[in-house]
Amino acid sequence: MDEEAIAVRLRMIITVVLAAALLSGLGALAGRTGSTTETAFGAPDRPAAKLPAAIAAYQQRLRKVPGDWTTWAALGSAYLEQARAVADPSYYPKAEGALRKSLEVRAGNALALAGLGALANARHDFTGARGLAEQALAADPYSDTAYGVLADAQTQLGHPAEATDAVQHMLDLRPGLASYTRASYDLEQHGRRTDAIDLMQRALAAATEPADLAFCHQHLAALAWAAGDVATAAREVSLGLAADVTAAGLWQLKARVDAASGDLAAALADLDKVVSRTPTVDALVEQARMLTAAGRDPGASLRLAEAAHQLFTANGGTDDLGASALALAAGRPAEAVQLARQEWDRRQFAEVADAVAWSLNAAGRPAEALPYIQKAEALGQLDPAVAFHHGMIALGAGDRVTARLQLQLALSLNPHFSPLDAPVAVSTLAGLS
Repeated sequence: MDEEAIAVRLRMIITVVLAAALLSGLGALAGRTGSTTETAFGAPDRPAAKLPAAIAAYQQRLRKVPGDWTTWAALGSAYLEQARAVADPSYYPKAEGALRKSLEVRAGNALALAGLGALANARHDFTGARGLAEQALAADPYSDTAYGVLADAQTQLGHPAEATDAVQHMLDLRPGLASYTRASYDLEQHGRRTDAIDLMQRALAAATEPADLAFCHQHLAALAWAAGDVATAAREVSLGLAADVTAAGLWQLKARVDAASGDLAAALADLDKVVSRTPTVDALVEQARMLTAAGRDPGASLRLAEAAHQLFTANGGTDDLGASALALAAGRPAEAVQLARQEWDRRQFAEVADAVAWSLNAAGRPAEALPYIQKAEALGQLDPAVAFHHGMIALGAGDRVTARLQLQLALSLNPHFSPLDAPVAVSTLAGLS
């Protein structure tokens, strides 16, 4: 098989899967859906139901031809995809073993390096992922998947110009579902919501598999939700669930839509579906917050979130941001500050800045929080939860004018952004007026 044929085959069987779906705690801290970060990581290559069959087929092939480095790489990617699909990081060591076996058989092959980069991103080792992506591109400068890994790593490291450059290379090499979704997220990060929606519509037009259709509708719903367009968000959620009723991210968004209508019972039922399928820290902390809004005890959800975090770290992941979210939800703000700052030392991403700021405010240190909340807004993205945080931090620091403006912004963007925080914004703003 010549090199061009190998490349074509591997584009079909390798999926670059990153972990923003497992960026545990971001949704809870920032009041956003985890789907927003997940956009940066592209859509799934195949429905979760097909993954076990694909894994079995790769394993059978390797029993017959143990020197097939391309299938080793495909098996590693499939394990990583399965970890994402079922929120089970115990697949990470299996993915690493298969990808390293591919490198053992064929040293320096770009596909295994890109796969290891995707795994590093999934474990939140974004510096390591960047290095592996660069190695993959040195081996194959035309690898769109390696550019995807690089774009995702640079985004999370807080290097927006480098992330945009990598996304553009990916678009140039292979315009399609994975590159459109990354480009959409990059535009959203820069506050260009209309352009982001346009790119996600292009991704939807390129989607064929039910899982891909659901993925695109999920992110169109998230974009609408962040802008306060609840009707459009609800419509996109319905379309996505019609394509794939198992899509946990859509049920998480549906919970927010139901909460916006005042039906917390339906919202909690939606979140039960989420955590039964993908028990991530993000989903469980959001469930805990929804339980609190409904006047119920969130303790069980927080304990399960602790277990999910421990499983993630036990399989090579590092997630001080998720741990910070848990500490904050459990009423341990000083610990939340320490953990969020540890994450900030590793990567200066906007959502990490927001987490540091909000935990500092919870610890009674609003003046220290102000520079961080300003960093969270530096690229121009408009997020109601971040605006709410800015307003409350400004109020704590004695700046009533900024507090009023930011709380007004939060409620104008989405008056239903959080069943816990939106009522606080309303009552605080009334007091300021």
